[in-house]
Amino acid sequence: MSIMKSEKRKKFRIALGAVLLIAIAGLGYLALALYYQEGFGVNTWINGIYCTGMTIEEVNAELLSRTEAPILIIREEGGEEALREEGSEEDSREASVGEAAIQEEAVDLGECGYREDYTAALQTCLERRNLFLWLPDLFRGKKEFHLEPNFQVEEALLRKAWEETSFVTREKDRETGVRLERTEEGYALQDFTKRHLDIEAGYEKLLQAVSSGQEEVLLEEDCYEDLPYGQEERGLLDLWEKLCVYQGCAVTYDMGAEQIRLGAPELTDFLETDGEGLPLLGEDGKLQIREEKAEAFISGLLEEYNTMEKDREFQSTRGDLVTVPAGTYGTELDGEEERAYLRDVLQRCVESDRSFQETHVPTYKKEAYARGRNDIGDTYIEVDMTSQKLYFYSKGECVIDTDIVTGNTRRRMGTPEGVYYVYSKQRNRTLRGPGYASPVKYWMPVYKNIGLHDARWRSEFGGEIYKTNGSHGCINLPLEKAAELYDQAEIGMPVVVFY
Repeated sequence: MSIMKSEKRKKFRIALGAVLLIAIAGLGYLALALYYQEGFGVNTWINGIYCTGMTIEEVNAELLSRTEAPILIIREEGGEEALREEGSEEDSREASVGEAAIQEEAVDLGECGYREDYTAALQTCLERRNLFLWLPDLFRGKKEFHLEPNFQVEEALLRKAWEETSFVTREKDRETGVRLERTEEGYALQDFTKRHLDIEAGYEKLLQAVSSGQEEVLLEEDCYEDLPYGQEERGLLDLWEKLCVYQGCAVTYDMGAEQIRLGAPELTDFLETDGEGLPLLGEDGKLQIREEKAEAFISGLLEEYNTMEKDREFQSTRGDLVTVPAGTYGTELDGEEERAYLRDVLQRCVESDRSFQETHVPTYKKEAYARGRNDIGDTYIEVDMTSQKLYFYSKGECVIDTDIVTGNTRRRMGTPEGVYYVYSKQRNRTLRGPGYASPVKYWMPVYKNIGLHDARWRSEFGGEIYKTNGSHGCINLPLEKAAELYDQAEIGMPVVVFY
């Protein structure tokens, strides 16, 4: 009986011990679970930090110690191109030089009171764990979490940073409105109302980017606006519309060797302007022509191209530049007709509702063989009385070179100097004068009764024959040269006679 009681006590103690061990183990397990209640469980890693047993405050402090305030990049879409399209060449050059600053800029949020805080995210993470699964977690390996912080900036500092960006400072410095100015190419319009940065819209986009944690802000078209035109701008635009038609016109004076074009730069010289150099509109709302400018243009044209009664500078074959007195040859424009034409064409430029272009051949009172400033041209007859030589140039090439005999200087019958022209051609003519009658086969008069002809009665030409045995004033040529010249000379062709 006592043995049986002893066995029962032994089993009871064993059972009691087992219960106590289990209770102790349970209490230990519970104690560790309670331990992890205020911190993160076994094998917990957050953003690369081992957080087992750490509290929210401790983990938050550790995470913040490893972060830096971000740099926010602001980019502008098409900024430089827009400036090039709008402003003057100088504006475009400035935009090109500042391309990098205009296109992209960085804002350090650390200077804008930037602050991060992981507390809320850590709290959520902590609440999701099971306190009583710490033992299985011990054998499951590490649990990794990536958490995003809540953050904030001081708006006053952020706005200050935005206001100091090149985007905003450039916008504040930009010209507004419309400007009309005179250039080397005529009048040009600069419209500064296009694509202005809406500073507030840009700031709202910046603030939104910061709030959503973006690393880049793109200033798209919704951040830009075109400014409205005021009354003054609308007046300039109306004037510009009329100028576009006027400056689109062009008149080309066909002067022969030269073409004088009156395009936009020249046409604007004929407009009445105000004290600031802007074209004036008349009571009829049309551009006004300055009559004195039109008169000055025609006067200059006549001065430049009228050669009648003017001495000439002539490059002789012998090599020197000689001054040849005025003769019967030359050009004379019809000044009245040209004034009337210019007035008419300018008025048509003003009144037309669309641009036009035309070429004008001037009206002549006397038209030379060649047209242009040098109306002797490259086809002419040269009579060098000092050398007693005649040269015939055709299209710049000397095709006849012959000795001649000119007027007798001893008897004061010297051939007169001057620029003349062949005004007739006759075959088999008898030349008559006081005491003589000379039949010639080829007769080409150039001035009164003085002309070019053959002289079969002469056996020699050139030298100094003209001084004592010269002609009555005509220019004598060997028969074969006279025939050759007669075949090629044309009526109106210039004849340059000089010593």
